[in-house]
Amino acid sequence: MKLLGVDYGRSRVGLAISDATGTVAMPLAVLERSGDRQADVAAVAEIARRERAEKIVVGLPRQLSGGEGPQAQEASDFARLLEAASELPVVLWDERLTSAIAERALVAADVSRARRRTRVDKVAAALILQSYLDAHHARKVRQKLSPQ
Repeated sequence: MKLLGVDYGRSRVGLAISDATGTVAMPLAVLERSGDRQADVAAVAEIARRERAEKIVVGLPRQLSGGEGPQAQEASDFARLLEAASELPVVLWDERLTSAIAERALVAADVSRARRRTRVDKVAAALILQSYLDAHHARKVRQKLSPQ
């Protein structure tokens, strides 16, 4: 199953896509937010259709305490609108610290500051999606190993 990962940020929307088996997530694109949430939703839904995604995973930016602040509510609202527009299942997935991890990975790879700014969101989307894929793969393995 092919999945689209979404890192919904204040300025940009990072996107990642999985391979057809739903095993590996790869950075895909970064969309600048237009200021029109419906237009942003439509753009992401179109990319999901174009990429033939069967499910969308939207990062939920929880606070370190686990609570949800205003940014989490925005991501939840975006996910709800995206589910209606794309007609695909949309799940929210905890994305705590993914942008910071993506930024550090790009710094470690010696990516210039200007290039990091244009890439960090799609790398964060790939981290969100890969975390989701890994967790669901592990769950499937546990189900196969547990006695029925």
